[in-house]
Amino acid sequence: MTTKDIYKKVLRAISDERGLKALHQRYQLKDAIMRMGPAGFAFENYIASILEYYDYQVTGIRSKIRGECTTHEIDLIGSKGGKKFLIECKYHCLRGVYTGLKESLYTHARFLDIQPKFSGEIIFCNTQVSNHAKKYAKCIGQQIFSWRYPVSNSLEKIIEKFNLYPITILNLSQNELKIFSECNIMVAKDLLRYDGAKIARMTGISKNRINNMQKLVEQIFHPNQCISSN
Repeated sequence: MTTKDIYKKVLRAISDERGLKALHQRYQLKDAIMRMGPAGFAFENYIASILEYYDYQVTGIRSKIRGECTTHEIDLIGSKGGKKFLIECKYHCLRGVYTGLKESLYTHARFLDIQPKFSGEIIFCNTQVSNHAKKYAKCIGQQIFSWRYPVSNSLEKIIEKFNLYPITILNLSQNELKIFSECNIMVAKDLLRYDGAKIARMTGISKNRINNMQKLVEQIFHPNQCISSN
């Protein structure tokens, strides 16, 4: 039996149990991120939101920076502790695709060409990273946050530790995702920051739909309460 088959069976078992809808949503974290595609713009906005929870000041999204030899489009520019970081977001909408040495190499090439404007370079990716890329990144001091790497601070651990689940965990339509992305609401729990009526006015999505989303977000963050109530 493949891991994909096991995943489907567990997901099906969870969906059949009363009171486990929130757990069902949390279990689909990787799929929820992949639903941001096919382009990577929504993923870049999502990573920008995650960085803000880590006290980074995101000063640029998809910014054009002139280097020594050419002009580069940088996915994100983040500042923290008086240092400015070049941040690249590598997004894949299919399972089994690795972020490899090539991505690590050209990120570093960009970093070198626009020195001394940045203090460091960071790659975020939603899939696993190859061993060659890990080795190269470690050698040059490049930080990588990917699926399952680094072991103690991987992308999914960052998300789970601070409940930074993406808005797509709510099974949005593509149009709803586009609207939330444009309104800079990419983390699901950000829906709880505002009154449902205010979000409805901001997004043009019906108040009833927003209220249902908010209820599901509450369940995702308090799964034990949901289970015990049934």
